Amino acid sequence: MSQYREQLAPAELVVDLDAFAANLATIRERVAPADHMLVVKDDAYAHGLAPIVTRAWQEGVRWIGALDVATGVRVRELLGADARIFAWMLQGAADIADAVAADLDCGIGTEALLEDVAAGSVGTPVTVHLKIDTGLHRNGVRPERWRAFVERAHALEAAGAIHVRGIWSHIAETSDASDDEARAIFDWAVGEARAVGLTPTRMHLAASAASFARPDYRYDMVRIGAFAYGIRSTDGPSDAELGITPIATLEATVRHVSDDAVVIDAGWNGLMTLAETNTAVQTPAGSRQIMSIKADVVTCEPWPAQPGDRVALFGGSALESATDIAERIGTIGEEIVLRVSPEIPRKYLP
Repeated sequence: MSQYREQLAPAELVVDLDAFAANLATIRERVAPADHMLVVKDDAYAHGLAPIVTRAWQEGVRWIGALDVATGVRVRELLGADARIFAWMLQGAADIADAVAADLDCGIGTEALLEDVAAGSVGTPVTVHLKIDTGLHRNGVRPERWRAFVERAHALEAAGAIHVRGIWSHIAETSDASDDEARAIFDWAVGEARAVGLTPTRMHLAASAASFARPDYRYDMVRIGAFAYGIRSTDGPSDAELGITPIATLEATVRHVSDDAVVIDAGWNGLMTLAETNTAVQTPAGSRQIMSIKADVVTCEPWPAQPGDRVALFGGSALESATDIAERIGTIGEEIVLRVSPEIPRKYLP
């Protein structure tokens, strides 16, 4: 005997902003005296940009890592003139003009972009952070070209076109040995920049995992996104060891109940199909295996449910976190969260 009810509430990503604030406090304590740059790429890792940066500002975060210029401009609108906003994906003259108009700090990883940004200056120097390629090859100026690059940056700074606030890079975080090699290149690059007369005040190399595990990688600032949202590294320390909590839970409504299955009002817009048969949901009757994930429904093993009941699929109040699922299906936890479609409503607590 099956049951069905029309016009049920949709799936929701429920975001606990108090849990977010607690994660920020943990990060602040862990990385001090370095500053925390909160990375908010991809709509704050799918948690919703406006409520995330607003709460972060209330909690004392003063640096925001936007990735792209459009996000940086939106953060400026939300937080006002005092926020420091770092964008490192600039594509074309329009992006540069928007970054300059919004007073963004611009990440510069090529000689050509340095020239283009300097040319975009309109009366006041454009603030830039110069990127050295420490071996990851994700953008950045190669070491053999670095000396000429920083010499040119110094000339442009003397001319009033730019102000070099920072030196930065990404590291692979694949092994301590490779990261130590990257850090040695980074230290050399900072020394070269200072040798030509630059006076950067912000050095930043580490993201979430390295900033927690390697104090000598923190310098003046760390760029932390995933850990702020409670998304731990795959095959890394547990949430308890890190002192962080997943801030979001994907919840959905029971749509249909039969003797053989419970159908939930969520689908590809909430969970990767890789998670089917690899994930269990939390129910009042205990855990139940997900049997299939289709376009707009998730089908689970049965329990005594009623249409309209709410079920937590993953996250802070669910049976498993995004990273728990990711470890089993061979991806990373932030991909699980980012997979949640913007079409799924966000609900914010408190």
